Amino acid sequence: MQTYTKLLRWPLLLIAFCFSASASIAQAVNQDSLYIRQNYEKAEYQIPMRDGKKLFTVVYSPKDNSKKYPILMNRTPYSVGPYGEGYKTSLGPSTTLMRDGYIFVYQDVRGTYMSEGEFVNMTPHVANKKGKKDTDESTDTYDTVDWLIKKLDNDNGRVGQWGISYPGFYAAAGLMSNHPALKAVSPQAPIADWFWDDFHHNGATFLPHAFNFLASFGLPRPEPTTKRNPRFDHGTPDGYEFFLRMGPLKNANEKYYKNQVAFWNDMVEHPNYDKFWQDRNILPHLKNLKGTAVMTVGGWYDAEDLYGPLKIYQTIEKNNPKLTNLIVMGPWVHGGWARTDGSSLGNVSFGQKNSPWYQQEVEARFFNHYLKEDAKTEVKLPEAIMFEGGNNKWREFEVWPPKQAQERTLYLHANGKMSFTAPTASEPTSSEFISDPSKPVPFTEAVATGMTREYMTDDQRFASRRPDVLTFQTDVLTEDITLAGEILAQLKVATTGTDADWVVKLIDVYPDTASATAHQPKKPMGGYQAMVRSEVFRGRFRNSFEKPEPFTPNQVTPVNVELQDVLYTFKKGHRIMVQIQSTWFPLVDRNPQKYVDNIFKANEEDFIKATHKVYHSLQQPTSLKVKVL
Repeated sequence: MQTYTKLLRWPLLLIAFCFSASASIAQAVNQDSLYIRQNYEKAEYQIPMRDGKKLFTVVYSPKDNSKKYPILMNRTPYSVGPYGEGYKTSLGPSTTLMRDGYIFVYQDVRGTYMSEGEFVNMTPHVANKKGKKDTDESTDTYDTVDWLIKKLDNDNGRVGQWGISYPGFYAAAGLMSNHPALKAVSPQAPIADWFWDDFHHNGATFLPHAFNFLASFGLPRPEPTTKRNPRFDHGTPDGYEFFLRMGPLKNANEKYYKNQVAFWNDMVEHPNYDKFWQDRNILPHLKNLKGTAVMTVGGWYDAEDLYGPLKIYQTIEKNNPKLTNLIVMGPWVHGGWARTDGSSLGNVSFGQKNSPWYQQEVEARFFNHYLKEDAKTEVKLPEAIMFEGGNNKWREFEVWPPKQAQERTLYLHANGKMSFTAPTASEPTSSEFISDPSKPVPFTEAVATGMTREYMTDDQRFASRRPDVLTFQTDVLTEDITLAGEILAQLKVATTGTDADWVVKLIDVYPDTASATAHQPKKPMGGYQAMVRSEVFRGRFRNSFEKPEPFTPNQVTPVNVELQDVLYTFKKGHRIMVQIQSTWFPLVDRNPQKYVDNIFKANEEDFIKATHKVYHSLQQPTSLKVKVL
């Protein structure tokens, strides 16, 4: 089948959404709450699993019993509350679907809140089950679906599942149940492998995200409860100072966790990609899927789970070629298609309200087709619906990445230059900087205790002006350049230390004459350095994530950094920039730069200054492998 691309045929809908009047958020919530009370009945059940454990489940059924309804289910570790007489203020993935007529089911997963059993983070999948005691998320999904279609009296026998973030993992795991009634599943911002999603990126720890999440969610639940754990109090709004004062990661337990957070202890004892993490990787098990249509959804600016959506789509596509398998990637933060209008992020505008359009013209069409209309035929949606940044438009593809994208190489040059031409023999061979873990490069100018979502589009001029950040950029572009697909940074580096992190950032440099946007009329955009994609790589894992190894001081060493996919157009008159640095704090924990067996157990004296070199010579070129449409 020949791959093709074209603009989606829905521009008028986008324009309509941009100019449509809408109620305030408060009014909308009140209207939805009233609608739910008037049109839905709530029931609570303890649904038995095959091993005898019971999972707490809430069912919201339409009061109108004149017809049968499909079931749309969400399994979550974050509470199905309110419990008892209280009602949710919204149901389903969107208001559109809430009003389309569904039975909505919410379930506390095993070992959380009011469900029985023991909670296990990223439950390992049991590939070869031998009895009723071999349970995982696929069996819990199967048993729940089976109970629902047998016990409810107003369902049409078709079930769908969706979930965002951790519930997105449970949706993906639900695919492996292969229950014949499960007709459509949408993993949204799903976790695929926790060594690359959320807490880790290429072996480096995303510190505030891991620390803050586990400080609350990671606390033990000794018995069923309806109460949430309290949020962690940092005692200051300044996360940079908080985590710098905390010192090495080993101090987290002594100063704050007090050995109460079991999963942090697991992370400490498993710094490498060993069996503990490999067992929690869902990707190898996404095969032999039968009869369930899949639509994976993600955001290009998801600071938490960008790896998961791309890899889950690609894995299902490879292992299940006959399965209906769609992917949607929009200009969204984590879950932004359900929680924001998708029109902007920070100072960067995306041109229109993208979320309402997606909810009505993509998500609702997907679920309505497979759960209400004709579950035996393919929905008339493109396989890949992708938002193109820079041009701010939606495009459709028959496969992702698009096959017609051509591989090209961007080379770094001396004096901060970058081009599609390889270095010459006469150029200086390297650029260098001093990396000091005691004065790490901040990841944002904002003052925050957590991982800001806006950092994904933040103006990077604050970083490019630091001496410990190397900056390379092209001349002003004379034509548009569209990148589509994965980016691989092929670094040639050396360090005076024995370990180092390598951060690579791809940046769109606006013209000096760029005007302010409508949503930020007082923010001048001339010379703005908008981050497009970024990633960190812990250098010790350059040859193996299972068996780390030190650098040999001052020896030129290749380090390859996968930056994840993009669909982005660098406009004529702009520049393409790449920044390289070794600290990115506190987003990423500090590398001591002196090799130690386990950075989670490093001492204060292990943290040392080091001089890092990035080579850009004819013999040792540093480059970015990209795909250009």
